[in-house]
Amino acid sequence: MKSRSASLGVVITGGTAGLGLAMAREFLRAGDRVVVCSRRDSNLALALQTLEREVPGGEAHGMACDVSDPRQAAEFAAFAAGKLCVIDRWINNAGTAGRMRRPLWELDLTDIDETCRTNLSGSMMLCSEALRVMLRQPDGGAGPRYHIFNMGFTAAGLHSSPTSVPHRASKRAVAIMSELFRQELEAAGKRSVGVHELSPGLALTDLLLRDATPEQKRFFNAMAETPETVAAKLVPMIRAATGRGGTLRYQPVLFMLAKLAASLFGYRKERFFDREGEWRSGGGVLKL
Repeated sequence: MKSRSASLGVVITGGTAGLGLAMAREFLRAGDRVVVCSRRDSNLALALQTLEREVPGGEAHGMACDVSDPRQAAEFAAFAAGKLCVIDRWINNAGTAGRMRRPLWELDLTDIDETCRTNLSGSMMLCSEALRVMLRQPDGGAGPRYHIFNMGFTAAGLHSSPTSVPHRASKRAVAIMSELFRQELEAAGKRSVGVHELSPGLALTDLLLRDATPEQKRFFNAMAETPETVAAKLVPMIRAATGRGGTLRYQPVLFMLAKLAASLFGYRKERFFDREGEWRSGGGVLKL
């Protein structure tokens, strides 16, 4: 790991599974100090144990938090500030695609509400809380020293995602919120904090795979990557972030389009899933 003097203080919401956990692992390997959260205490405890085992000597802290709850969001920001002293990077990774991948009229109203509150309200509230913390920290001078990252949908992502309307609409709204937030910071002359979009592409997580059809899984063979692969590329970019805004992408849009075109000719056929949509692992097939 890098020396403590070179370390960053990093917050990752939803950092106990999938891409969030993979990013936490990469930051720890870089010598950074990390705070994560999860809705469930059991998930939090397991993730912290995993990080301690895989990155011995790494400094990781965690708190159970539902990011859609205003009181818990404020408490988590205070907890993170207390543990890290200085928060250099805040990543709003927590999100949900909903309990079911169904047409809008077939979804339970509580499912719609939870999806929108978690993805949009949660990200917005934690942007506000993160900014309050960062504005109390030493100013970085001419350019932003601290950076907030959100995961919204581009227009292309909005139309290509196979998820439900509440998920797609709320994630598109997150991208719009990020842009408006940047404009407010610029108008207010607050130049120590940058606000960025983080675009990981399709990472093979439970969120992506829930209720996915065999056809969609075959599409993932060509277009998706494991969380570990994505995190290994994104984390160095996040650590080196500069400027007041912009999008950090796992892969350029043109490269993604090239992979999509190649998939029509068998590119990465049965890389992760077979024709029936069952998971292939080590030459065998495991049912998801």
